[in-house]
Amino acid sequence: MEKKKTAIILALVVIIAIFNGCSSNTKPNTSKKEVKTIYVGTQNDYPPFCYNDDKGNLTGYDIDVIKEIDKRLDEYKFTFAPAAWDSIFLSLESNKTQIVADEIAKNPEREKKYLFSDQPYFTAESVIIVKKGRNDIKSLEDLKGKSVAASVGDSYTQLLEKYNKENGNKIILKYNDTGNSSDNLIDVQNGRVDAYVNDPVMTEATIKKQNLQVQVVAKPVQSDKIHLVFKKDKQGQELKSKIDPIIKQLREDGTLAKLSKKWTGGEYIPK
Repeated sequence: MEKKKTAIILALVVIIAIFNGCSSNTKPNTSKKEVKTIYVGTQNDYPPFCYNDDKGNLTGYDIDVIKEIDKRLDEYKFTFAPAAWDSIFLSLESNKTQIVADEIAKNPEREKKYLFSDQPYFTAESVIIVKKGRNDIKSLEDLKGKSVAASVGDSYTQLLEKYNKENGNKIILKYNDTGNSSDNLIDVQNGRVDAYVNDPVMTEATIKKQNLQVQVVAKPVQSDKIHLVFKKDKQGQELKSKIDPIIKQLREDGTLAKLSKKWTGGEYIPK
């Protein structure tokens, strides 16, 4: 009789174990967080910030900054979506991308449409670029009556447009709709325009890579802090709130300074 009772108890234990096993197999794993893919818009022809290297790999300072942010946000996976300058913001507006990392400076017009990170991750200077050997242009004042290459919508062009508006439209802007900075530099070299305004780091990198016969005028005409850009919606606000503390951390722990030295040869990090 005792043996029969023992057998019944063992059988019940086995049945309970089987049901528990089935239950655990069908129960969703709530401990594992869902990883959401975030697409990052950037150019692939703006060295040393965001460009394709000789092997066709997207690389540069802005790319490495995003990769460092990605390491610290487990719930997101960042994927780059390279595009031409003239479609960067259109992709953000249509939600094809959720962030822009492309050396973007704040201005009132942009802030009406988009969210910007509170924390900047680079300081960009605006300088005048002329044909090598030319010494008659040293300031914006010297550009009056001269033709200057410009890309629609970028901060350097907006600087010139603002100056024109305040000074009688004396600078002749020659717009390049593609926004390709190297095309504008080539136009300066070949004498199709008198000058171009852009970042000295990008310019020196392009001069070296393409052996261009242009030079940077020494004195910067303006300095701008560079920010990440988000779509002005709930998701954009969420991304901004999570990324801002990380950019601050990257600045404070020296990561941004290290990346800046690697890609530009200097520390262009906002205080």
